Amino acid sequence: MGPRLKLFLPLLLFVVLAGFLFRGLSLDPRELPSALIDKPFPAFHLASLEDGRELTRESVTGRAALFNVWATWCISCRVEHPYLEQLADEGIPIYGVNYKDNDEAARRWLADLGDPYVLNIVDREGTLGLDLGVYGAPETYLVDAAGVIRYRHVGVIDERVWRSTLEPLWREITAGGES
Repeated sequence: MGPRLKLFLPLLLFVVLAGFLFRGLSLDPRELPSALIDKPFPAFHLASLEDGRELTRESVTGRAALFNVWATWCISCRVEHPYLEQLADEGIPIYGVNYKDNDEAARRWLADLGDPYVLNIVDREGTLGLDLGVYGAPETYLVDAAGVIRYRHVGVIDERVWRSTLEPLWREITAGGES
């Protein structure tokens, strides 16, 4: 390497690092990509929180639904819970994935705050969460009647998120079919 090239090496390195930094700062941290979009909901064999019976992918698919990853230790889950109840009251089927939680605490939570879920999948070890690519709770997956994941939302679902993002997708996947 010539002496002149050595002088420009720090500048070149700076430009490359600045480019990476600029790209990283321009990303929206709420838009976490999912490799599972347009792929089947992962296979699993886990217990139901309600009665302990074994649940599988086949026992929770067959109609369009939301799959909400939640836990009693999740403060944001408590924030979104009333809106999930409202959606359930409007007829939107929601399955809970109780993520890395204590079963008894989860049952108390649902008894105290209400239960918007069709049923809850107990994911004590986080294996289903791992297969889904969960970063943390809450996360919600929109799954069509064929059991295919159509959308992933990271964070709290509230009226704004539902009306602007999830509801249009929900209407699209349930148009002409049963929800």
